[in-house]
Amino acid sequence: MPRQSDTGSWTNWARTATARPARTARPRDVEEIAAAVKAAARDDLTVRPLGSGHSFSAVGSPEGGLALDLSEWRGVIAADHQTGLVTVRAGTPLHQLNRELDQLGLAMTNLGDIDRQTVAGAISTGTHGTGATFGGLATQVKALELVLADGSLLRCSATENPAEFSAARVGLGALGVLTTVTLQCEPAFALQAAEYPAGLDETIECFDELTAANDHAEFHWFVHTDRVMVKRNNRLPVDAPRQPLHPVRRFFEYEVLENAALAAVCHTGRAIPGLVRPLNRLCAKVLGERSYSDASHRVFTTPRRVRFTETEYAIPREHLREVLTELRAASERLEHPVNIPVEVRVAAADDIWLSTATGRPTAYLAIHQFLGMPYRHWFDTFEQIAYAAGGRPHWGKMHSQTEESLRGRYPHFADFQAVRAALDPHGRFRNRYLDRVLGTTS
Repeated sequence: MPRQSDTGSWTNWARTATARPARTARPRDVEEIAAAVKAAARDDLTVRPLGSGHSFSAVGSPEGGLALDLSEWRGVIAADHQTGLVTVRAGTPLHQLNRELDQLGLAMTNLGDIDRQTVAGAISTGTHGTGATFGGLATQVKALELVLADGSLLRCSATENPAEFSAARVGLGALGVLTTVTLQCEPAFALQAAEYPAGLDETIECFDELTAANDHAEFHWFVHTDRVMVKRNNRLPVDAPRQPLHPVRRFFEYEVLENAALAAVCHTGRAIPGLVRPLNRLCAKVLGERSYSDASHRVFTTPRRVRFTETEYAIPREHLREVLTELRAASERLEHPVNIPVEVRVAAADDIWLSTATGRPTAYLAIHQFLGMPYRHWFDTFEQIAYAAGGRPHWGKMHSQTEESLRGRYPHFADFQAVRAALDPHGRFRNRYLDRVLGTTS
């Protein structure tokens, strides 16, 4: 049997969601995961697997039920260098997976810019990076296994239980407990990174060309200014020499400037809101260019030690310019200033039922506010603009949408609900967030 204990309150990374589960189980293998789920059923408890808590929404909240802590269920199980298929335990954090893949001479095709999430949490909520020809992390999933509400194990792939596979790749933890995931990886590769400041108008004007000419492109807009930081990452030939940042410079760039200095600026702005706008202008002016190359996972991801709240919407690519134009105008009418930049990224269309990029080339806009500063007016303003443009909210980030407002945004929404009703008819894996965005099953 898995170890179980009473537990205190659960809180996510951003401190935007808290809960008090009835108890916590820490399984060490699939049998213990199944035993914990069956025990919860006997006691009529809901079950929520715990990842790293990096979702800003309450998607992972284990309120009143069993919190299934998968922190002892980690690591790569198998790797096939010929096919690139790697099977990993679902509780593995991405930073551990990247390290183990690197040791095997393999790599993920694409990653987001944060690597603290677990594999299960990242794919289940639709985590993505950027790149006009690249999909989110879930598009790299080739097979998976779920422990269902009755404790049985279900294997899924494109050829084995394909409907369940289409649902479970971005499943929000609503179908069962992900135990293993098989990922399509590739030989380890390096990226050439180029980062430089630019004007907002010129960047919007050339963004289609920028994303077409580079493997991975994005920009960060400093709100209340007309300045952005552009980031371009391109693949290098396998035998190309790498030129990583010197350890001292890397520490200075990421730990001093992007974390310690940003924290100081944010704390100052929170204490004296009138300084936010001039501080934003100052930050936009002092940022310089940098160019380096390194292992892909060291370029894709960066440390994020400054805590913030976040919402993000996926919109049709063709509406990006109008959304940014409207958002820029609205930002100057806000009740409270914003001190963390807006992140703009892109992704290819995919066919995963609840992927925010399903069926259409997508642009992502991520909106932030420093923890402890008022965010509601900013988030509501953005949400109204993005939703009106056909936007879909990121499942792991803050939003106010419901089953009613989301159903028409996903061609296979009803199909997902049908699979959920079949796999979890009594709502064993439900919580209030899932009831709101998916409806109830019991």
